[in-house]
Amino acid sequence: MTIRTLEEGATLQPDRTIPNSGTGPRRVGSIDVIRGVVMVLMALDHVRVYSGQPAGGATAGIFFTRWITHFVAPAFAFFAGTGAFFHGRKLGDASALARYLVTRGAFLVLLELTVIRLSWTFNLDYAHYIIAGVIWMLGWCMILLAGLVRFSTRGIAIFGLAVIFLQQLVALPASAMSPSVRGAVGWIWQFLYFGGGVGPIGVLYVIVPWIGVMAAGYAFGAILARAPAERDRLCLWIGLAATALFVVGAGAQLVLRPAGEDAPPALFRFLGQQKYPASRLFLLMTLGPTIALLPLAERARGWFGRAMTTFGRVPLFYYLLHIPLIHAAAMVVSLLREGRVNPWLIGNHPLDPPPLPDGYQWSLPLLYLVCALAVVILYFPCRWYGRLKAERPAAWMSYL
Repeated sequence: MTIRTLEEGATLQPDRTIPNSGTGPRRVGSIDVIRGVVMVLMALDHVRVYSGQPAGGATAGIFFTRWITHFVAPAFAFFAGTGAFFHGRKLGDASALARYLVTRGAFLVLLELTVIRLSWTFNLDYAHYIIAGVIWMLGWCMILLAGLVRFSTRGIAIFGLAVIFLQQLVALPASAMSPSVRGAVGWIWQFLYFGGGVGPIGVLYVIVPWIGVMAAGYAFGAILARAPAERDRLCLWIGLAATALFVVGAGAQLVLRPAGEDAPPALFRFLGQQKYPASRLFLLMTLGPTIALLPLAERARGWFGRAMTTFGRVPLFYYLLHIPLIHAAAMVVSLLREGRVNPWLIGNHPLDPPPLPDGYQWSLPLLYLVCALAVVILYFPCRWYGRLKAERPAAWMSYL
């Protein structure tokens, strides 16, 4: 079965359909495998939150425990765009795709502000703490992507890359404002690019550059729709080129910014790129290898391939389960270690928790053990839901 790509240069009008082969879009298994891997890494990072381990540190174990999880958000945003591309081909109409993206995006924003916030904190103090995390960001980016899907694949790709590489331009209007104006409308730029606290909302994931990542992922769908040999060659070329650009850019950064006496090792500074907001080098460092590994992921077999595919096919279902499960597991660990559930665990995680109690912090082996157990437990409901979606699909399932 062959799948034709969108005609380059053609603009989709509201009454035009998205080209399709007539037999429905083929599922690209490598995306499910990669997405499954990053979901396991996401669980590792979120266990780290409740373990009391810092987000990076001077030792290799702590640094790389955090660093490897940096691949999660870029892969989520990028492949959310790719998924939108293929969903559009299934629907066959740009207007229908735009409506779907708006409604699903709004649903994700609502989940972040309600269910997910409760899962993180296990408290109801919404008046003083709400998190605008990765699901919030994905929701708003889907809503914005809905306004782009009527344009050509090439145009969306150019837009996405421009936002990624020229992201600092977004900050210029804010820097040119007078203090009085900045005080009145500066919150817009906090949601858009700078992040931080806006009333009770802690903005962790901003819109720029992530809308660029999602738009680039949408355009990337046209590459994945090509014949397997050509697709693999392009994935390898794009991924290695992006990785090479990172190596050159990060290497130049090390040379041009001499380190002080107490600076971390050169390797840590090379890999320790800015995530909030995500810099160009951060995105090249994470998306480059992710794209380059797609041909290898396509060949994943055995228990590993099956397990990662199971997770990758139900990402939101997994996400909604994993935070309360990990939070509850941390309570069990606290009960076993201290004879009680430490009140620190009923705090405003992950952005504004109380000070870490003395002696609470877990060891790295315990952190990895709890993560492994959580992932094993999550496999069974994810397998059940994946089978349910395949055997008895319903319209609402496209939102979960």
